[in-house]
Amino acid sequence: MDAAKVELLRALGRLVRGLSTLFWGMPVALFICLETARTDWLGFLGDAAFVPAMLAGVVLYYALRQLRDFQKQERIWHQALNRAEILAVINAGLAPFLFWWHKFPAITFYIVCVDVFVFSLLLFLMQINQVLRRLSAMLPDENLRAETKMFTAFNIALFMAAFIGLAVYFGLAQAQVLPRAIARIIAGDDPRGLWLLLFLSLMPLAMTLAILWKIKEVIFLSIFHQD
Repeated sequence: MDAAKVELLRALGRLVRGLSTLFWGMPVALFICLETARTDWLGFLGDAAFVPAMLAGVVLYYALRQLRDFQKQERIWHQALNRAEILAVINAGLAPFLFWWHKFPAITFYIVCVDVFVFSLLLFLMQINQVLRRLSAMLPDENLRAETKMFTAFNIALFMAAFIGLAVYFGLAQAQVLPRAIARIIAGDDPRGLWLLLFLSLMPLAMTLAILWKIKEVIFLSIFHQD
């Protein structure tokens, strides 16, 4: 086997490893971040209870770095990766504020950092869909390319709707006078706003994971079919 094919197989192996890490890492990171912000489930770690949330962000950054060796000459592909990596670093840096905000919810600086983290997380998920679209465009499976293009466009639209919805929510939260129905949603007394936000976020996340897994399986099978 020549050196070029060996290097290609090595790059494909890292690509599969990175996609697998993303597949398992994203839902685990989301769960850790939510529980860090909501509960004291990591209270036994004391003042270091913020570390798991930060490490979850680091794992996602590591996963993206594993994708870098594939098609190094493709500029658009690597630009998409660069943007995703930057957002992963931002998320890892802001994740500890979830714990500190849970402990001191009245501190304005912590509130702002958590708000920025939420928006950055949505941008990260949108960018992951862009990465998957660019990746599928370089693969020989025409059906996979068509499916990925369609579903990533739908996912990005839903994530953008959630992004805009959060922006409106945070804007209304600063208003002094609001209609009673809107005030109830803002205060959390009406669960409809929460369910809508969960729908706009979790459904595209699930579809993103499904696309990611399918791409990984196609690449994994291609490794064993190399002549």
